[in-house]
Amino acid sequence: MEPDAPHCPDPPVVVFVHGLVMDNLSSFYYTIAGPVAAGGARCVLYDQRGHGRSERPPTGYGPGDAVADLFAVLDALGRRAPVVLVAHSWGGVTALKATLAHPSRVAGLVMIEGDGPSERPGWTEDILNTLELYALALDHDRLPERLLDFGWRRESRTAAGDDALVNGTSLVADIAGAAPVRPADLAAVACPVLAVYGRHSELLDAGRLLARAVPRCTLHVMEGHAHTVLREGTAGLLEVLSPWLARHAHAGAPVTEGARAMGGAV
Repeated sequence: MEPDAPHCPDPPVVVFVHGLVMDNLSSFYYTIAGPVAAGGARCVLYDQRGHGRSERPPTGYGPGDAVADLFAVLDALGRRAPVVLVAHSWGGVTALKATLAHPSRVAGLVMIEGDGPSERPGWTEDILNTLELYALALDHDRLPERLLDFGWRRESRTAAGDDALVNGTSLVADIAGAAPVRPADLAAVACPVLAVYGRHSELLDAGRLLARAVPRCTLHVMEGHAHTVLREGTAGLLEVLSPWLARHAHAGAPVTEGARAMGGAV
């Protein structure tokens, strides 16, 4: 009798969760998703509700809705086994709350300048101020039309989409009502976590809180960066991320996979 063929485990699935408004799956597509796929992971990229090419319903932009959308995408792909979540900026709220809500479905979590953990009241104040100023510029200053006047058609379409999202949906109100993840809740995160933040980032305290409160968290602070780690520190980020994934996700042969959320969920 010939010996059994060696078992080849399925490649890990890494799901990328982008940030708010001026963001979509392209932020990962043009930075770290390609190298992660080449390292052996199956990469799932999707546009969150109201962003990119996903539909833009008038309501449903709270963290609970985003978590439900995330798992709806995975269910549509037939993926019930644990995945690694890689989140950027406000996507960290979604990924962290998804990890707490369904721990059996998350094998690891990477927070790249991720929002979500906080001990202070008014934790959304900074992002709300930014969104409100942007909303005013889009509406009062007629930013999409002005960009089109300059011949910047692509930028004008992007600004028009941002305008519809910020000024035409419940997104700002939903963010204002979102609750942070407190230290006591962070202690329940059992999976390994990699937290990468810029030395000069306003969110560095969130990374430090993760390092203190999550039992299996590794914090890496990138010198010379603020909230620019993903875009401007891509090479340095990959130097930290790649070995972490190799250790915790066991990468194999490169495969890629993409998905879009339709109507906020597939």
